[in-house]
Amino acid sequence: EVRPERRTSLALRWIRVYSRERKDKSMAAKLAAELIAASNGEGNAVKKKDDTHRMAEANKAFAHFKW
Repeated sequence: EVRPERRTSLALRWIRVYSRERKDKSMAAKLAAELIAASNGEGNAVKKKDDTHRMAEANKAFAHFKW
């Protein structure tokens, strides 16, 4: 489980990072496109969230080990 502050921070960071990778001309257009895609459940930021959740589920079985 992720704290609400961290959850918001990660979401905004991923949106910012993946906005910069878009091919639109201005940063405003890139950010707008990524926000619209995220609100539709699409885009690279949402894909990153899904990948992170999938990885956490896969590694949940190993959480009790103390190396």
